[in-house]
Amino acid sequence: MQKKSRVVAMLLLAVPVACAKQSPAPSPSPAQQAGAAAPGTEDEKTAYAAGVMLGNNLKPLSLKPSELEAAKRGLQDAATGKTPAVDMPTYQGKLQAMIQARAAAGSQGEKDKGKAFAESAAKDQGAVTTPSGLVFRSMQPGKGASPKPTDVVRVHYRGTLVDGTEFDSSIARGQPAEFALNGVIPCWTEAVQKMKVGEKARLVCPSSIAYGDQGRPGIPGGATLVFEVELLDIAKK
Repeated sequence: MQKKSRVVAMLLLAVPVACAKQSPAPSPSPAQQAGAAAPGTEDEKTAYAAGVMLGNNLKPLSLKPSELEAAKRGLQDAATGKTPAVDMPTYQGKLQAMIQARAAAGSQGEKDKGKAFAESAAKDQGAVTTPSGLVFRSMQPGKGASPKPTDVVRVHYRGTLVDGTEFDSSIARGQPAEFALNGVIPCWTEAVQKMKVGEKARLVCPSSIAYGDQGRPGIPGGATLVFEVELLDIAKK
């Protein structure tokens, strides 16, 4: 959380990876054209890209319209060398508090959605809910051995949020993943030990055994994650 807070508080521009993944901006609508001219020159487009990156860093704040206008004014004043309208040492501390409070509120909303999803998934035929909150359902039986926590496993997997948004997939990359079972999120450490080589399973992982309130790029804080995993092999020692 502290690392993410510093990124937002300092309004870092160094996020080229996230920017590169975005699709080209669509042509502005007549209404958008009436409100503000689209960037025309290459320099204007580059400056616009800087604004997009700043805006992405502000997303965790979930700014209200009036707050967004205030943020725009602050950006303009800083960029043009005007004296800030507030005492910056005081409000830098308050910004940190706002980030933490709003991130916590967002995380709780994700937890509420995830709890409802997990409760529904637990009703599926063959689903088992463990004390950690993991909902495990075997989709295809395996015939091989089961790994131990210290084993290195080779898997294919697809990970989504509860709304179906895919955030990672070894299948899409066309390359199985290989990792030490005790070096991944607790949900995986627990669930993959239940599997045999050749088995496919669906895992529903609450945030408490996934990425917690911090989240990850593409994964909101407090998010429940859904994985479809196929255990391909256990690496020989």
